[in-house]
Amino acid sequence: MWTSALTFGLTLLSLTSLTAGHGWVQEVTLASTKYPGYNPNTDPYYNPPPQRIIRKIPGNGPVEDLSLIDVQCNGYKAGGFATAPAPAIGTVAAGSQVKLNWTTWPDSHHGPMLTYMARAPSDITKWSPGTSAVWFKVAQTGKTADGKWAATDLLTASNSVYTFTIPSKLKAGQYIIRHEIIALHSAYTYPGAQVYPSCIQVNVTGSGTALPTSFVSFPGAYTGSTPGIVYDVYTNTSSYPFPGPPVWS
Repeated sequence: MWTSALTFGLTLLSLTSLTAGHGWVQEVTLASTKYPGYNPNTDPYYNPPPQRIIRKIPGNGPVEDLSLIDVQCNGYKAGGFATAPAPAIGTVAAGSQVKLNWTTWPDSHHGPMLTYMARAPSDITKWSPGTSAVWFKVAQTGKTADGKWAATDLLTASNSVYTFTIPSKLKAGQYIIRHEIIALHSAYTYPGAQVYPSCIQVNVTGSGTALPTSFVSFPGAYTGSTPGIVYDVYTNTSSYPFPGPPVWS
């Protein structure tokens, strides 16, 4: 009995060590309303499950195979398929800020932070984009002129909160916000870049009428030959070439 308890305790300690690194978006702030993020360590064990606006993730680890649907939202892998819609929706006005609070990010995992959106054609709590080209980029932060990275230098300086603005002229409707860190500490070859995406369901309000005309898909937007996916953070002193399309404005 004692041996079993010791083994169990060591296993828990090992799992705790594994979960100490990496991370996810643990809270979303829309206007003055805070929405807890999906917690892969606790949410699966609630009955009934919490009503989150962030789609399920299987853990705190990355996606490295960019050909997988997992790169879209790091979706909950049930039956080999990602990404299950979340049951709830947050509300945010076009032109206002969205604050995304990450869990503590590892110092070694340098890289950019990028944010996309996709407009849902119907009820977002029942919609998954699949491999359709529906995503447009709304924000990106990479490496500053003095060599500071969005993750983890700037993120740590802002108490783990990343802020971006919903485009002010964006047409009202339901959208998925796809936000990610791409960790580049092993990205000197492919596979190596680690993608940590989160997908947040929002209802955008306002009187805007604008929509983009160019879109990308996930998977599809990034490949092993995409600039910024293979990048040696230890020797490359040039500016960072963001993967994906330009920011829509």
